[in-house]
Amino acid sequence: MPDPDTLHDRPSAAELVIAVREYLEQDVMPATEGRIAFHARVAANVLGIVERELILGATQAAEERARLVELLGHEGTIRDLTIELAKSIRAGDWDSRQAEVLPCVRAAVRAKLEVANPNYLPTEEEK
Repeated sequence: MPDPDTLHDRPSAAELVIAVREYLEQDVMPATEGRIAFHARVAANVLGIVERELILGATQAAEERARLVELLGHEGTIRDLTIELAKSIRAGDWDSRQAEVLPCVRAAVRAKLEVANPNYLPTEEEK
């Protein structure tokens, strides 16, 4: 999990986030109730998102950019390429080429769910 090329020593940012999330889940949440337990659960969920983004984010960004460059045929930032793709989808430019655009869009949504809440992804039985 830790990046061997990182400038910083251990614990990594991801490891620190994991430690705090686990503390909230294992120590704070079981020992509290009501409002404090609710806020501890919200904080643990937020830390889970940050943890997954730290671990997956760089790889996901590189893969998304590569998909967009291949699909659109030119370089650009992820943001600019995504905006361009969205505008062209809305304009109907991809209507006859759905087989090309759907895998790219599905992969982008899947990557977002892997970070935001992997529990929303279908299980193998649901696919």
